[in-house]
Amino acid sequence: MTYYVYMLASSRHGKLYVGVTNDLARRVYEHKTKSIKGFTSQYDGNRLVWYEAYEQISDAIAREKELKKWRRDWKIRLIEEMNPEWEDLHLTLNQ
Repeated sequence: MTYYVYMLASSRHGKLYVGVTNDLARRVYEHKTKSIKGFTSQYDGNRLVWYEAYEQISDAIAREKELKKWRRDWKIRLIEEMNPEWEDLHLTLNQ
């Protein structure tokens, strides 16, 4: 099974959310439809701007915890290395 650490943004350089899941397409859809109340539904954080895949859930959780401690400018740099235009990567997941 594959596990994903991901970041959502409300807009370019907007509010950021870091999460972990075993089904990235489903989880982002849940954020987009606001089916689960919380940070992303409150701040409209539904644009998938970055993610990494892991084979072990323990590695994914460790990375999520690490990123949550990072400074905001480090997270932005990480996003822009993978996705300089802050495009919604959710559109490319099932292609």
